[in-house]
Amino acid sequence: MGKIYDRKNKTFYEDKQYGGNALKFLYGNIIGRIILKLFIAGKGYSRYNARKNSTEKSKEKIAPFVKEYGINLDDFEDREYSSFADFFTRNIKEGRRPFSLDPDDLCAVADSKLLCYKITEDGKINIKNSIYTASEIIGEELSDDFYGGDCLVFRLTVDDYHHYSFFDKGRLIREKYIEGRLHTVSPISARRYKVFAENCRSVSLIETEYFGECYQVEIGALLVGKINNKDVKIFERGDEKGYFEMGGSTCVVMLKKGAAIIDEDILENSANGTETKVLMGERIGRKNA
Repeated sequence: MGKIYDRKNKTFYEDKQYGGNALKFLYGNIIGRIILKLFIAGKGYSRYNARKNSTEKSKEKIAPFVKEYGINLDDFEDREYSSFADFFTRNIKEGRRPFSLDPDDLCAVADSKLLCYKITEDGKINIKNSIYTASEIIGEELSDDFYGGDCLVFRLTVDDYHHYSFFDKGRLIREKYIEGRLHTVSPISARRYKVFAENCRSVSLIETEYFGECYQVEIGALLVGKINNKDVKIFERGDEKGYFEMGGSTCVVMLKKGAAIIDEDILENSANGTETKVLMGERIGRKNA
């Protein structure tokens, strides 16, 4: 488990890992890693899990899950859910995740635990002590004007709202889907796997009005069989981009050098390896004037 800073309450807390003992087995010993490689990290197991959680009987898991992870149901649509999977992809009530009306504010794309990393002048990113090249994550060469920019990693855990949005108005330049594995995106996997380069992911290059050209990437994870993106070419700030199905996952935003100034508390926490809890639409930085 990792330490997380709650901005709202100005307190630190420990992340409660979903399926923690199972993950320790899968990632912590050789037998578990063999099972992981042959079966668990593939899409077949994800599909099996999706079917199991789409049954009427799976509704029995909802109430214990809400209690265990302290989910505030007042934020979400008031209706009967047909399955646990249906509950997991629930919609939020209108107005519960407002985006700042100040166009200079950089806002979070999802309810998540946020870390900010610098893209080095040679295009590398040190994420959780794993050295990536930015090109590994997006599956194409990164233009030089991203060097020295910011890489924002929004890690969604099972208690989060699993829909994500565009952080600024703009247009889609191009997008692609990259096939890959389905490792967990929790810290336990980072010791052996470069999950942001190995997992399946959807990569969008977008042109935004206030922050210029950016990459917004959705990364699938263990038990997440599908990234569901809308067919959107033109969008407004706060428009929904898509949602993840069952499990926890990650959104990555890459900004060009000088595009934004990230809030100081997020930078300080990130430098210490501490994630900051944010809500979709919450300010996390400002346009660099």
